Amino acid sequence: MTRKAVAVRREEIVLAALGQIRARGIAGVRAADVAKALDVSTALVFYHFGTLEALVIEAFRHAAETQLAALRDELDRTGPVETRLRAVLALYGPTGSGDWRLWIEAGAAAMRDERLRAVLQRLDRRWRDAVVALITEGVAAGRFRCPDPYGAAWRLTALLDGLAVQVVTRDGTVTAGDCARWVAQAVTYELGTNQPAK
Repeated sequence: MTRKAVAVRREEIVLAALGQIRARGIAGVRAADVAKALDVSTALVFYHFGTLEALVIEAFRHAAETQLAALRDELDRTGPVETRLRAVLALYGPTGSGDWRLWIEAGAAAMRDERLRAVLQRLDRRWRDAVVALITEGVAAGRFRCPDPYGAAWRLTALLDGLAVQVVTRDGTVTAGDCARWVAQAVTYELGTNQPAK
């Protein structure tokens, strides 16, 4: 059997670890289960990552980079600033392509792990910076009326964070339609413009 390149094998292990985190939560992840999912030895997992904790951090870092790539793709699009802001908020929100179950799990674990907390803070900062930049652009273009783009971005993303917890942890209490409607209302309030829900 041909040995796989180190980078390829590491990525396989990271993706398998993410699968285990999604299925079992961080507390339920075992190196043996990651290895079994790939039909490799547990020793190989430890060879590449040293400790289970290092693998979990790398798994979340990988997930964060995937999310940020999706954000960059959205920001690279052209069109009216209102449309681009709405798309970024939809992507960030609990009904977008984000993996909120994973991030809620990571948020809980980050209270006890400084390295994981740094990964999550970087991810949060990039999303909020993107929202601030779009609101600032809209204000400069005369499309939005907002004296505090930074505060507005924090309030909008905090609303989405809270809605995500409701959607993920309390099945059926908040629907996708509720989220879209409430976010549209918040955008209208924050930016002084009508942002109809999609």
